[in-house]
Amino acid sequence: MNGIFITFEGPEGAGKTTIIQLLQEKFAQRKGEIVFTREPGGIKIAEKIREVILNKEHTEMDARTEALLYAAARRQHLIEKVIPALDEGKIVICDRFVDSSLAYQGFARGIGIDNVYSINEFAINGVMPNVTLYFDLDPEKGLERISRSTIREVNRLDLEKLAFHQKVQEGYRLVNERFKDRVEIIQADQPIEKVMQDVLDILKKYMVV
Repeated sequence: MNGIFITFEGPEGAGKTTIIQLLQEKFAQRKGEIVFTREPGGIKIAEKIREVILNKEHTEMDARTEALLYAAARRQHLIEKVIPALDEGKIVICDRFVDSSLAYQGFARGIGIDNVYSINEFAINGVMPNVTLYFDLDPEKGLERISRSTIREVNRLDLEKLAFHQKVQEGYRLVNERFKDRVEIIQADQPIEKVMQDVLDILKKYMVV
């Protein structure tokens, strides 16, 4: 694969999706070179799985079922969209990837980071990001942002109690340490202009901005 795989990670309400939207606007003239996508989703089958996972009515979903569904969506997304783009030498910027599963299902759900990583090793078959931008924000502030937003979709994970989101943050810290060679930390509790500049400063190492 000749392209560059960049992933964005962070807790709920950290603002990474907003930054990705700003990047899409900035790079609007470079659609043939840069692919923006998301997980779970990005292609038809994975978007259908997303609907199942994040549906607010599916409160009975088992944690391992959740982890397996994320891995299934990830696999299809990879082979149908991400890997072909990377093979063509494109830059792929993805909103969430395997680190989310490790933090959310592996740590916060209590399945175990190593167990969830094993599931995902089968799904991703060695494909990992060149760099991951982690948007660091206290869970309380993230949930407050979500409650104030009038346009953001509220999904099943948003409805979890604060303690769950605190575990997610702790899980991310473990994951970031494990993969510190590729993880760059963004302080998300800053004015959006400063966050955007911090992101661009990191991206300059991997692409022309």
